[in-house]
Parts: sequence; structure tokens; C-alpha cells
Amino acid sequence: MNANSTLGNRTLEASGRPIARAGEGNLERSCTSAASDSIKVAPVSGGIERIEAHFHGNAFEPHRHDTYALGLTLQGVQAFRYRGIVRYSQPGDIIVLHPDEVHDGGAGTDEGLRYRMMYLPPEMLIDALGERPRGLPFVPSPVIADKAFAANLSNVMRNLDGAIDDLQLNDMLTGIADGLLRHSDGHGKTPVKASDQIAVRKACDFLQAHSDRQVNSAELENISGLDRFTLARHFRVSLGTSPHRYLVMRRLERARSMIGSGRSLVDIALENGFSDQAHFTRHFKKAHGMTPGRWASLCSRT
Repeated sequence: MNANSTLGNRTLEASGRPIARAGEGNLERSCTSAASDSIKVAPVSGGIERIEAHFHGNAFEPHRHDTYALGLTLQGVQAFRYRGIVRYSQPGDIIVLHPDEVHDGGAGTDEGLRYRMMYLPPEMLIDALGERPRGLPFVPSPVIADKAFAANLSNVMRNLDGAIDDLQLNDMLTGIADGLLRHSDGHGKTPVKASDQIAVRKACDFLQAHSDRQVNSAELENISGLDRFTLARHFRVSLGTSPHRYLVMRRLERARSMIGSGRSLVDIALENGFSDQAHFTRHFKKAHGMTPGRWASLCSRT
């Protein structure tokens, strides 16, 4: 039986614990608090991204990314809209957001919010899921309570100054796969043959290696050995997104790593396959809920 946190399905007001939402209090205090908002980004480890964020008020506009977003609320109340419902996470709760699901985020009270989040590429779970159902596990409640799962996430997000070593990575992936399946609703049981998963992985590797240019369907057919429509279906089941969106997200990852290097956003956009800065900014906001300039400002405060 899933140990779902009740806060994942109802508001704090309903539990008899009213909250003063950010923005309803003193304006001067809100502005001062917002000035301390920041994001710390850890070194990327095998495609896994980790951050620690401090926020007051609304932090992210509605957006979606093609990774699992796995988080731990450390201080305050984390409020976000997910699948049409406003959810609340408190310290000790785990947040699990499925790839390509639209959500926003911010602090649920005037006291602000501190949390850590990991962005896990779903293709990294394929091997960890082993002989069990090969489709992506879907966790219906995005806020859960699970001590073993939380301990696993805490171990790999405790030190954001260093990378995740190889042995720790294997342990982490096993724990995450077990945790996701434990809380899954079973909708991830769509069968995908091992040979088709290999084809998907080949397509992923090719898209990552050529993310700085346009890739056409014929190239992916040649690499994967599947026709474009079969590949698209298996890609969706295995990774929760489409080949095109996967390519765009790899471009954004590379571009994001270059923000703060002193180079202009125009140069970063063009080098990563975007037609211009406006094109880059539109995709960045859709994926991260804020502009590249806002991201750069928050990261510079850590």
C-alpha cells in the first residue's frame, strides 16, 4: 500500500492548518525576501542534474521537462499545480513529477521555501527496472511519504559541490526504480521488448551527439532500425516524450550550462541550434518556467 502524503491530494486549509500565501502580506517584506531567492546548480553527473533552490512567492511559471523531477522539501511549504490540482509539500515529503507533465512552483507561505531537486533522465532507469515492467512507472500522487525513498534521494543530493560517483549512481538508480514502482499505479506496464528499448537508446545517443543541428527522421530510422512511427511510439512509452522534444531538451541543457560564462544569450542560442535569442527564450520558458536571464540572475546569487 502506498504511503501517500495526504497533502498531495488536499489543501492545507482543509487540514485545519491555514497558510498565508506569499504576496498576501507586506509588499516591502515580499520584495526584500525575493531579493534573496537563489538557485545552486550541482555538477552534472551522467546526465543527472541537481539543484538547491530558495524562493519566496511564485518561482516558476507553468512548464514541463522530459525528465523525472524528484525532490525533497527542506524548509517551508512547497506549493505547485500538477495535473489540475494545487499540491503542497512539507519538510520530509518527496515530490515525484512524471516526465512531460506541466507544473509550476513556488513557496506556499510568506516564510519562503528551500528544497533540493534532481532531474533524472528516464532512459537511465531502463536497466535499473530490469525484467520488471518496461514502461515508465507513473506515480499518481506527486507528494509522497517514504523514508527509504527519501533517504536514497537525500544521499545523492546532500553534496551539491561534487559529482555522483559510479557506485553511488548504481545504488541510487536501483533505489529510485524500486521507489517509483512501489508507488506506481501500474500504468507503466505497457510492454516494450528489449530489442526495442535498445533501439530507443541508440536514438537517444544519436540525438545527444547531434543536438547542435537538425536531425531528420530518416537518420533515426537508420540508427535505430525502426520505422519513424514505431520509434515514436516506443520512445513515448520508454521515455515519456517524443524524439523531437528530447532533441530540444538536450539543446537547452547544453545552453543552460553556458549561461553565466560571459557569452551573450544570442551566441549561446545560435551555437545550440536555436534560430535566434527569442526562439531560445521561448523554449527555455516552456522547459524551466522562467527566462534565461532570470535563471542566470538566480544562479549568480549562490
